[in-house]
Amino acid sequence: MLSYELIPLSENALVIKFGEQITPNIHQRVRQVATYFTEHHVEGIIEVVPAYTTVTVYYDPVQFAKNTNRKSDIEVLPFEGICTVLKNILSSLESANTPQGNEVVIPVCYGGEFGPDLEEVARKNQLTPEEVIDIHTNGHYLVYMIGFAPGFAYLGGMSEKIATPRKNSPRLHIPAGSVGIAGMQTGVYPIESPGGWQLIGRTPLQLFRPHHPQPSLLQTGDRVRFQAITREEYKQLQEENNGDSRYS
Repeated sequence: MLSYELIPLSENALVIKFGEQITPNIHQRVRQVATYFTEHHVEGIIEVVPAYTTVTVYYDPVQFAKNTNRKSDIEVLPFEGICTVLKNILSSLESANTPQGNEVVIPVCYGGEFGPDLEEVARKNQLTPEEVIDIHTNGHYLVYMIGFAPGFAYLGGMSEKIATPRKNSPRLHIPAGSVGIAGMQTGVYPIESPGGWQLIGRTPLQLFRPHHPQPSLLQTGDRVRFQAITREEYKQLQEENNGDSRYS
């Protein structure tokens, strides 16, 4: 059983905190709580936002201003009311199973115009570009959360052998699909945006599809692998994806 804290955030929000470190066990607990609120309507709960080690809960203070057992009209602080409800829910989830995420393979064309910082990442880690690619594609990554930009997945599991600081001066325009490294993190820019990550490659897949029933290709709990492809394979997949409504 993982311990937790209930921390007030504002007059209509609190944070369920499961720890300080980013670990698979804490991530599993975060997903378990978030999944519960996705599948169950709880009166007075407006929204839940999962993160690395926390779940933020937004609620209607009026709804929780009365005694939660409904046996009296004694008013309590909304924070006390929501805490009572959440403690009961968290207790009931101890034996619940969390659905497994999907396995997603992301094809990447490394280096060249698609990965202008690949050589810098290699140089900083005293590796060859080929070794960086080999380490990156042999990693098994877990999607801890989605944020920053629509469809942007925060991945855990990158080898420290290729860890590289962000660029001193961020780029103003990074193409969608760019695969980057920042510190101990790796990820894919789902849309064109500014950014300071070291770019090592690009995928032809569209990670954010605004008209798709599931706009974000990656979901919290998914497991990701990167697969190296040639420039010709990149162009072919790009043409296929552009012609397939599932990717647009």
